[in-house]
Amino acid sequence: MSFKTLDDLEPGQRVLVRLDLNSPVEDGTVQDNRRFERHAETVRELAERGDRVVCMAHQGRPGGDDFVSLRQHADILAEHVGRDVHFVPDTYGPEAVEAIEALEAGEVLLLENTRMCDEELPEEDPEVKAETEFVQSLAPEFDAYVNDAYSAAHRKHASLVGFPLVLPAYAGRVMEAEYEANTAIAEREFDGQVTMVVGGTKASDVISVMNALDEKVDQFLLGGIAGELFLRAAGYPVGEDVGDMDLFDDQWERNADTIRALLEERGDEITLANDLAYEDEDGERAEVLVEDIEEKTQGFLDVGTDTVALYNDVIRDSEAVFVKGALGLFEDERFSVGTVGVLEAIAETDCFSVVGGGDTSRAIEMYGMSEDDFSHVSIAGGAYIRALTGEPLPAVEVLEAEAE
Repeated sequence: MSFKTLDDLEPGQRVLVRLDLNSPVEDGTVQDNRRFERHAETVRELAERGDRVVCMAHQGRPGGDDFVSLRQHADILAEHVGRDVHFVPDTYGPEAVEAIEALEAGEVLLLENTRMCDEELPEEDPEVKAETEFVQSLAPEFDAYVNDAYSAAHRKHASLVGFPLVLPAYAGRVMEAEYEANTAIAEREFDGQVTMVVGGTKASDVISVMNALDEKVDQFLLGGIAGELFLRAAGYPVGEDVGDMDLFDDQWERNADTIRALLEERGDEITLANDLAYEDEDGERAEVLVEDIEEKTQGFLDVGTDTVALYNDVIRDSEAVFVKGALGLFEDERFSVGTVGVLEAIAETDCFSVVGGGDTSRAIEMYGMSEDDFSHVSIAGGAYIRALTGEPLPAVEVLEAEAE
């Protein structure tokens, strides 16, 4: 690993820790999610070894309904850490500094939402961010900086790339684990078949992943909106908007030529759904073979059971399986068959497995599966895509540069 970790950090220091606690907010209430549980490991380890731990994180974007204070986050984090997490409604002003200086060994403090600072958000070079008042005011209060926010590592924000230029910088346990697992597809050598299950809503993400991993992946199993667009390119009357949809036609116009080229050049590596599921007149799940579809009259919400069986056969013959995106609308139990069926097959197979891509990993918890049955379950969305496609992660690059 090319950056320093907590194993390299001397205990008993005052440490500034960047977490990613960005969460859904429903009716003003912040929802608990696996990010709190994961980051609690880093916070707990630092507190237990006697560090004074000051955490910072973001929530939402200015103007959004989810752009709220982190006061509730402190209480949720405390439940997972198993000790009090103090909160101060300030990020780098006098109130924040006073609270930081008052910390005792083993105590934990959470600062206010970093995105309430004007200097946090604009995407700028680390050198520019390091000179901001935000960084210059806060950094002198600390002995070290720890970045645990892998899921935000694709951003060039002050709290992510500015502090490593002015403080000794280390990776937290989440950053370390996510980086190692998500770069495995590019760096590891597998003797057997490598399979990637690709779904979700963005065709451009799927295309980028498939192009980047051409030499690394033997079989791509497609689903979701992206999979339906590939079926359209293969000549089937699907992958188009009906009613008031706006999911397919714009993406088709932007990506049709590329999708057709991928199918033509690498069709033997790409497996498409042979049946799809929809909601019938009684509100029940119904399925239709792709070859029997004459016209698309309503939305398809999942791949069918024949497709799941086909995909599961491929998975069971694989040495490594990576998942990016859901195969259907798994939040609705009627249309969870594809996503859950594939995840269960991976869990039952003795293979190296990484599940990621934003919400997909939520299906594991929703449907009673165990994360222990997978090599790694990523909590990252955009950063996971970047890792898979080989694009740089600015916050990781700064950690690596400072370790040299």
